[in-house]
Amino acid sequence: MSKFILINPSPEYAEQIAAYRKEFLDCGSSMDGCGPLRKIEDPHEYIRISLLAEDPAFVPAHLVPATQFMFVRKSDHKLLGLLQVRHFFNDYLEKYGGHIGYSIRPSERRKGYAKEMLRMALPLCRQLGLERVLITCIDGNTGSEKTILANGGVYEFTVHEPNENVELKRFWITL
Repeated sequence: MSKFILINPSPEYAEQIAAYRKEFLDCGSSMDGCGPLRKIEDPHEYIRISLLAEDPAFVPAHLVPATQFMFVRKSDHKLLGLLQVRHFFNDYLEKYGGHIGYSIRPSERRKGYAKEMLRMALPLCRQLGLERVLITCIDGNTGSEKTILANGGVYEFTVHEPNENVELKRFWITL
């Protein structure tokens, strides 16, 4: 039995979501897989928007429906990571972003949490009707690359993402 759960954002985690956001901002770390968390200071608004993001009727035209998950340790209910599953691609996601984005709070990294969080998310992707998922990571992000490979990721190729001026490695996981 897993020591962790993947759940949708909910109001009882509002304080932890705010602390998660602050930790990333304080250390200047990227908030991959967090949806609009970087832009939204109010955790209750973030929760509301995250839940609406699953419904195509509420998703802005430049985005796609997505399911937001929190990765929580059962023993103390601590929010350790966030993961977002995009239900399908737009042009940008197909080239650069992929189906899944994720992050582990900086103070909890290097403990195997990302590997477990991604492992737990893959059956949920299958429930959405996906047969394989694309995940990208910045070239040189060894931790993320190891996480993807440990979950069956197969390297495809590297692309240059012009907006952020980074090289992104593309990996596919067959579900």
